[in-house]
Amino acid sequence: MTKPRIVFVHGIDGYGASAWPVQHRLAGRYDALFLKRTGFDAVEPPVSTDFAGDARIVIDALADGGHVVAHAQGAIAAMMAAVERPDLVRSLVLLEPALLSLTAELPATTAYREHLAPLFARSASLTDTAFSAEFRRLTASMNGPGGRPGAFAAGTARPRTVPAESAARIAARVHLQAPQWDAPVHIVPGVPTLVVTGGWEPLYEEIAAYLAATGARHEVTRGGHRPQDSEAGAALIEEFIGGVEAGG
Repeated sequence: MTKPRIVFVHGIDGYGASAWPVQHRLAGRYDALFLKRTGFDAVEPPVSTDFAGDARIVIDALADGGHVVAHAQGAIAAMMAAVERPDLVRSLVLLEPALLSLTAELPATTAYREHLAPLFARSASLTDTAFSAEFRRLTASMNGPGGRPGAFAAGTARPRTVPAESAARIAARVHLQAPQWDAPVHIVPGVPTLVVTGGWEPLYEEIAAYLAATGARHEVTRGGHRPQDSEAGAALIEEFIGGVEAGG
């Protein structure tokens, strides 16, 4: 019997299997594919964000169909793939999804964009190191409750198992990322969707509330920006996909 396929789409904090340390355990029950988005590779040089190219990577990985689990910026490719080929996407699990173009006019998203837009506007005049340093400085100033790192800073946190890369390579990749609010995501696909957030950052809660209003299920865990690494978050992913597979 063929195992159901799950395609995992990373954010900016790692790529491939190393971005999903807890989800390795699903490989026994599912055909788990851990993707690398455009520009994320240990050998090839980083390249600019390619939203359409990333969506195509997801669609190609789905083959005859499966589930898509996506974190942060990876949710953009997941949503684009589901809009283009809803026949292939059995379900979506979106973890702290950076779908800013859906909530462009809402307050937390507006504040997020206004805080970072001046940096992106002068990106071409900055070196990789200068851009990355300013990016981290600005995102560190967007602190969540209790002094926790803000949404941008959390988006660049590295999972424990990510392979070591040089500071120059990481800076180049950060510099080449397109603003998330430029992503061409304006339609919500009609597929079963679970959104999991950490309850700590208004931006992600705002996006999750928008998706919940369109029919998604929204769950809050204590897993911070990487709820998939917590036992509660991992269990939610498994329970939701298992329910879809069972026809629930």
